[in-house]
Amino acid sequence: MTPPLSPFYRRVALDQTASTNDEALARARDGAAEGTLVTADRQSAGRGRRGTEWVSPAGNLHLSLILRPPGGTEAAGAIGFAAALAVRDAVLGALPAGTTVTVKWPNDVLIDGAKVAGLLIETAEDALVLGVGINVVAHPENTPYPATSILAAGGAGTADSVLAAFCAAFKSRYDRWAVQGFAALREEWLACAHGLGQRIVVRLEDARFDGVFAGIDDSGALMLDLGTAGLKKITAGDVFFTPARAGGA
Repeated sequence: MTPPLSPFYRRVALDQTASTNDEALARARDGAAEGTLVTADRQSAGRGRRGTEWVSPAGNLHLSLILRPPGGTEAAGAIGFAAALAVRDAVLGALPAGTTVTVKWPNDVLIDGAKVAGLLIETAEDALVLGVGINVVAHPENTPYPATSILAAGGAGTADSVLAAFCAAFKSRYDRWAVQGFAALREEWLACAHGLGQRIVVRLEDARFDGVFAGIDDSGALMLDLGTAGLKKITAGDVFFTPARAGGA
């Protein structure tokens, strides 16, 4: 039995679709209300950031949520941080006590340094579509970064139970952000950030920077300490940890 969701959510449960984000984007353009939640048991063309494939077998959680936040689509960055924290809550709740779950800039969640979830935010006119994929029972092999699932990490749960936990945690953060702004999310995110203070490599489309992860600014941009060259603000890129401190990609 599916745990009940807050009345904020209007769930559209599909057996299979190409992409829950594509389904939600189409519905958003047709005027679907905020809180419309598209889930699918399987996706045949799930995707992550930069168009990468998101493997989507049955048993994992695949969802896309339509949001019409204060500030419109400019709120995408803050929504991503709120969602990552909510995913972390949901994953933690399904794992044995003492398991380490961290958030990785800009949009991943890790269990003991291995990726368990990712987020993708896209726009449809004045709406945002928040896509979330969580590896509940299975994870891809042969990835360029360590990957895991809740089950592989010794946890238990179903896609529906993790969905209910995520939805409750996200609504709480979304409401808090609407009242208090990004500052409250920023401090909470930094408290569980993966690799803070460690050396990382940030790859952009046309450049690469090696420095120390110094934190995020009040807009959510990554601050990279380049030593004598000072701090560099990164608004988009892929973060890799050096082999001595491996733990993500």
